[in-house]
Amino acid sequence: MKFKRWLPLLAWMALIFYLSGRTENEIPSFGFWDLLAKKGAHFLAYSFLSLLAWRGAMGEKRPLPPHKTKPFLTAFVITLLYAISDEFHQSFIPTRHGQPLDVLIDTVGGLTMLLLLYYWSGWKTRKSATG
Repeated sequence: MKFKRWLPLLAWMALIFYLSGRTENEIPSFGFWDLLAKKGAHFLAYSFLSLLAWRGAMGEKRPLPPHKTKPFLTAFVITLLYAISDEFHQSFIPTRHGQPLDVLIDTVGGLTMLLLLYYWSGWKTRKSATG
């Protein structure tokens, strides 16, 4: 069942939606490390989101030849659009604001994961061809 491959992504998106709906008073403060912790959480959350989107887009195609970029592009578009929609959602939450910088951090987190996956899949393919 193809839909089953997308369920983890949908669950992760639901968790992000829930957490981004918290008011500022409901979010813990990390003192001196607050900015780093919160922006790092954005980066990591969207790295994982892009991994799950890539997994869903891959379907049953394994191993992936390095020249097949459609799953990576699909995952990138999903990550970018969800980052934008998340910040739009936050703009309706009292004490929260949609931040273009957060969209950038989210997108860079997702792109970093996708680049790692792309190079890892190419390395794995090259290794199995020579091995």
